[in-house]
Amino acid sequence: MHLLITGGAGFIGGNFLRMILKAEPDVRITNVDKLTYAGDSRLPESLKDEPNHRFVHGDIADPELMNRVIGDDVDMIINFAAESHVDRSIEDPGVFIRTNVMGVQTLLDAAIRHKVGKFVQISTDEVYGSLGETGLFSETTPLDPSSPYSASKTAADHLVMAWHRTYGLDINITRCSNNYGPFQFPEKLIPVMIHKALSDQQLPVYGDGSNIRDWIHVNDHCKAIWAVATRGTPGRIYNIGGSQERSNLDVVREILSALEKPEDLISFVPDRLGHDWRYAIDSSRMQNELGWAPTHTFRTGLAQTIKWYLANPQWWTPLLKT
Repeated sequence: MHLLITGGAGFIGGNFLRMILKAEPDVRITNVDKLTYAGDSRLPESLKDEPNHRFVHGDIADPELMNRVIGDDVDMIINFAAESHVDRSIEDPGVFIRTNVMGVQTLLDAAIRHKVGKFVQISTDEVYGSLGETGLFSETTPLDPSSPYSASKTAADHLVMAWHRTYGLDINITRCSNNYGPFQFPEKLIPVMIHKALSDQQLPVYGDGSNIRDWIHVNDHCKAIWAVATRGTPGRIYNIGGSQERSNLDVVREILSALEKPEDLISFVPDRLGHDWRYAIDSSRMQNELGWAPTHTFRTGLAQTIKWYLANPQWWTPLLKT
């Protein structure tokens, strides 16, 4: 199989890429990444001796490039490429529209033109909006995005489904809860709190810290994506969650406890604009249809993640100035 991964130098895409190279020796991978601030520019060099990996530096919104790459006998596309930080989307929405919407259209058009067998769109639970104190997002929950980021991902999901219904493209969409784990860019909640705690800086928490997220270890997410890509029903959406709900404040407190740092490092700051209060995922379709289930609890996964960041400062400290 020739698999095209877009955004394979990012956090989730990079972890997925490493997993497939290790576990699937018969899969040949072309990895296209623009290497923006959140892409690991060191990844191509680290994989230079991998015979099944080819790196292409480029933009998914470039039709000429995508047609050239996809025309090279690609069997499946898994699209991880996205601008993904909510705060940045509030500051500059246009960048998110270009990559997350126009880039997806470019990929879909090329997939149809070159008769790609499967297209998997990596989406987010943020397309559903916000939950109250009870309930879970299911695949039939109406889409109700709150930020420019989630609106751009919602638009992309609609495009992917439309290309399935109009042109017959075999697609799946995955919508996952908050990821954490190794190689995460240090502007995200868990890595930013780890590095600030290690240097005894104030840890900024939005609002009163009561916003709740369902957390999943990136390795569990990657295994779920591969299950969908290889066994998912054509045209189906699959929610992926860890069933590990935590308030942001509780996450920060667990990090401080693990690092033996005082809670008075916590600093409450003005809330984010359009800040969704709670996300929680019903992943029963994944479990019932595809036999997938998360293997990490948040406690064990967080401990492993902290251990990785402590052991790999040479990876994340250069990114703090990005």
